[in-house]
Amino acid sequence: MSDANQATQRPSWERPEGASFAQWMESRVASFASRRYDWNALKFQADFDPKYGRAQMRYVGTGGTGVAGDMNTVPAEHFTFSTMIIPAGHEGPMHLHTDVEEVFFVMRGKVKIMCEKDGEYWEMIAGDRDLISIPPGVYRGEVNIGEEDALMCVMLGSCKPITPTYPPEHPLAKIKRD
Repeated sequence: MSDANQATQRPSWERPEGASFAQWMESRVASFASRRYDWNALKFQADFDPKYGRAQMRYVGTGGTGVAGDMNTVPAEHFTFSTMIIPAGHEGPMHLHTDVEEVFFVMRGKVKIMCEKDGEYWEMIAGDRDLISIPPGVYRGEVNIGEEDALMCVMLGSCKPITPTYPPEHPLAKIKRD
């Protein structure tokens, strides 16, 4: 690799040339006040069926939703981190990440987590401060079975995960994303 190419491939956590220590550290902060919930990140799903309506708030990287234009995040190097609001009765459809593990941490609410691989099915009810780490290659979905909005942290084990897919028989598998 050439020296010029190496310079453009610097890890995102390295101090930018010419930045003071304070500037560097401030570039690593993603405050709640500077973020907004993005109800459009997965809007194509909600347009298909309103039960899929949920909002993402990105902190580190842009996650698996494919919102590459969000520059208001801490750059991701090895993982992404966001929060997700799931209204009561709404769900995240079964989907598959082939390249990364995905962590769900329920901060508030009651969420049914479903997993499936090779015809085997497993589920759990996750409540406040419960966590599950789902390996790559396992279908996963979640449903807010509580009566209030659920709030989850979502972490993916890559700075830019491959866009997830849906089970072949799921209606969302036929929808083209922008």
